[in-house]
Amino acid sequence: MGGSELDYVREVFDQNWIAPVGPHLTRFEEVFAENLGGGYPVALVSGTAAVHLGLILAGIEAGDEVMCSSFTFVASCNPILYLGAKPILVDSDRESWNLDPQLLETFLKKRAAENRIPKALVLVHLYGQPADLDAIKGICDRFDVILIEDAAEALGARYKGRALGLDGLSGAYSFNGNKIITTSGGGMFVTKDPNLADRARFLSTQARDPAPHYQHSEVGYNYRLSNVLAAIGLGQMEALEGIVAKTKHNFNAYTESFAGIEAIDMMPVPEWADTTHWLSCITLDPAKTKATPEDVRLKLETLNVESRPLWKPMHLQPLFESVEAVGGEVCADLFERGLCLPSGADLTREDQTRIAEAVIDVVRAV
Repeated sequence: MGGSELDYVREVFDQNWIAPVGPHLTRFEEVFAENLGGGYPVALVSGTAAVHLGLILAGIEAGDEVMCSSFTFVASCNPILYLGAKPILVDSDRESWNLDPQLLETFLKKRAAENRIPKALVLVHLYGQPADLDAIKGICDRFDVILIEDAAEALGARYKGRALGLDGLSGAYSFNGNKIITTSGGGMFVTKDPNLADRARFLSTQARDPAPHYQHSEVGYNYRLSNVLAAIGLGQMEALEGIVAKTKHNFNAYTESFAGIEAIDMMPVPEWADTTHWLSCITLDPAKTKATPEDVRLKLETLNVESRPLWKPMHLQPLFESVEAVGGEVCADLFERGLCLPSGADLTREDQTRIAEAVIDVVRAV
């Protein structure tokens, strides 16, 4: 917490703007747009809801094919299933761990020859790191594929100086408890099209028609963020710059600690990316150590330190075992060799050093 969150919540209670909407919600969206450098945000109950509305507004229907990054959390893919559409899971490149543009282009050329172009792509910006937007957006435009950005983990990141979420039809951010900022739960739909934002706002409030009574002509959703949670978001936006500075510091500190340890590699950062390092991630080189990420995780657990494997790719999940995968070897390898280390903005230098030393001890001992 940055310090002013509780002050804004007190304002909400003093003004009796608890729910459903109110001035703090409006201001939260305005401040968010200022951070992005433009666009039209709509605050929602989750990042998943933002992806779902993005797909609806893209016209996705049952039976349509939608591509998605395989190396992600399941929330990126579940909304495709909500609509009865068919996911196609695309592998990562090693330069960024994000979706591989060359693989995407090769796949779409093949599909174009068969006159079977998927309708949309959900592109994930993984662990706070931008994907190669110019390359991927250019490919999507060439093959008439609708681009939706999942920037749930990447608030504060920049691609060649510009914020994420506005290159495609829409974008999604998350304010879950473990994200860069939090409203305890929540998310943001973003778009550069004001009409699309109005449509998202309409659908997120049960699609209520303009009338003095409750009238509904189409399916809507209870997706709007409350005013009280938006008040927390306002305080968090004031803290955002400091939070990102700390997560970057964590990554740099780990990088410094592991310098000279050939068996440990940090997540690579491509030249186009100003990465927030939402999570500081490592991979182990099996040619240089017999230690596995699970060995490290279990050792850290004995020290009361939580760590986790990298995301298990979607194409390896039981839920998606029958869907088409494009590649998959890269993200499967990263999952096999990778670990997420403690990365919170309140991580002390003392704790970071203790964690790094424990990791090194395991790598050298096994």
